[in-house]
Amino acid sequence: HVQLVESGGGSVQTGGSLNLSCIASRDAWSQNCMGWFRQAPGEEREGVAVVERDGYINYINSVKGRFTISTEDSDRTTLILQMNSLKPEDSGTYYCAAHGERRSYAGEYYCTFMIRHYGSWGQGTQVTVS
Repeated sequence: HVQLVESGGGSVQTGGSLNLSCIASRDAWSQNCMGWFRQAPGEEREGVAVVERDGYINYINSVKGRFTISTEDSDRTTLILQMNSLKPEDSGTYYCAAHGERRSYAGEYYCTFMIRHYGSWGQGTQVTVS
């Protein structure tokens, strides 16, 4: 079972920036997809950004142009979410997810935002934008 540890959350004003980090164990990529999800109080958890081990990246529309997902380390064991121009609606608990099932369509691989496609989750880090 992969271990995921998030950090970097905090409280910022509207328009501010935060960088979230997720440190994962070496086998986090065994099913090819990792990502960031978030959950606001009283809301369902939603996917924010996902990355496939060979390069596919996707974002939900509300964060496109503001958030960037990336990996660090030669083993790609650190997953980063750079968040700029933050808005109050970005507030919530942000979760790192791994062991995501890679899908294919027309010869291209992609990752989904479907929670059930991810087998491992971190404990979450809180982001508050006011």
